[in-house]
Amino acid sequence: MTGEPRIPLPARTAEARLLVVVRAESADDYAPVLDVLVEQGIRSLELTLTTPGTLDALPGLVARYGATADVGVGTVTRAEELRRAVDGGAAYLVTPVTDAGLVDLAVAAGAAIVPGGLTPTELHASWSRGAAAVKVFPASQVSPSYVQDLRGPFPGIRVVPSGGIDLDGAETWLRAGATAVSVGGPLLGDALRGGDPRALAARARAFVERCAPVPR
Repeated sequence: MTGEPRIPLPARTAEARLLVVVRAESADDYAPVLDVLVEQGIRSLELTLTTPGTLDALPGLVARYGATADVGVGTVTRAEELRRAVDGGAAYLVTPVTDAGLVDLAVAAGAAIVPGGLTPTELHASWSRGAAAVKVFPASQVSPSYVQDLRGPFPGIRVVPSGGIDLDGAETWLRAGATAVSVGGPLLGDALRGGDPRALAARARAFVERCAPVPR
């Protein structure tokens, strides 16, 4: 399968230009942190499958937050995980790997998917099969100018960098032409380990403000 159809990122995620990756010890730890994030304007939540219980908890989390934020599922590496995420109501899917089978399965299911990769060959392989965007991972290994480098041979490719992106880095990548940024630790800090929710709220607001589109 090559070319279109391409299932785009959900509108709220695309508009926010910010995906917040939440990797917890257990799915039971999600709610207090997600409550703060959503209250502060975060509109795209990527819940990772390295967190035990995520797929079981997904339908309830979609019911709780779905009216306000897109609830996506990340670290998808197997077809069965992808199917369960789609059935559970995931707004989008993210995988750290380049796997044509996963992209094809997502497109066939009508689900937006953002596959990971680093080299031009990996990223083009996923983009050409209908990925919503490609995740440059780990983004810390390249500079924001990589977006323009990729668009030379691949015009129109949508890039979402991930890995070690802090507040200043998020702004720099977006100015360089990234479709969105994927942010975890620099925003969450110690929130999932009992950290101050007020500090989390302040960090979330700062990221929302920096990532918001500049009015024309």
